[in-house]
Amino acid sequence: MSILKPYSFYRKESIEHRANDILRQMHKTANFAPKWPFDASLVADFLDLGVVWDYIPPDEEGAIAARILPTERLIEINEEILDKPQGFQESTLAHEIGHWVLHINHDEADGVVKQLELDLGDYGKPQESEEPFVCRGAGGSKIDSIEWQAQYFAGCLLMPKSILEEKRQGRDLTKWSNLYKIKDELGVSISNLTYRLQEFGWISIPKGSRTIYRGPAEVKGQTQLFG
Repeated sequence: MSILKPYSFYRKESIEHRANDILRQMHKTANFAPKWPFDASLVADFLDLGVVWDYIPPDEEGAIAARILPTERLIEINEEILDKPQGFQESTLAHEIGHWVLHINHDEADGVVKQLELDLGDYGKPQESEEPFVCRGAGGSKIDSIEWQAQYFAGCLLMPKSILEEKRQGRDLTKWSNLYKIKDELGVSISNLTYRLQEFGWISIPKGSRTIYRGPAEVKGQTQLFG
């Protein structure tokens, strides 16, 4: 068996349920109740995952923003993204937590059985040595899918629907100024926020436009797809 679970298709509802379940458990645990602006490191602590900032050199495929060392229960974040907005940093960490929750075989990572390398070029195939889990979005539909799953999980974790419902009250979501206020209150990036709002069909933004419309894109006959 591999530390990496066999590939599975996860519906959006299933991913959201997993993220919400973690948040519910945190609410019930002393000192772990989530607060916004969101600190994704609190989730890592709750899941007993270490987080370190360190220089991660690029490899032959390019820069690496973050990676997981499953056998050490450790997430490494590249210190070179420290100059990025806080929302990007939180999304990166939440993305890696998504991989841990959705794609890592925890029993093997904890050493119950032999630990194996994660080779994303041949998803799920056991290898001979231990290597960090480096996540990329290139090279095949399964790899693209697990990257999308982790990113969708990150959005659900950082921006649960209940919190967005609260933040939208009394605000016109078609005004960028209001979206930027919500972004700051949640501690996320504006791109992740607008994607999430469009997922719920609360707004739509035509590709290449800065105009925000109320309601889902389908209402206006647009063909863009979100997720």
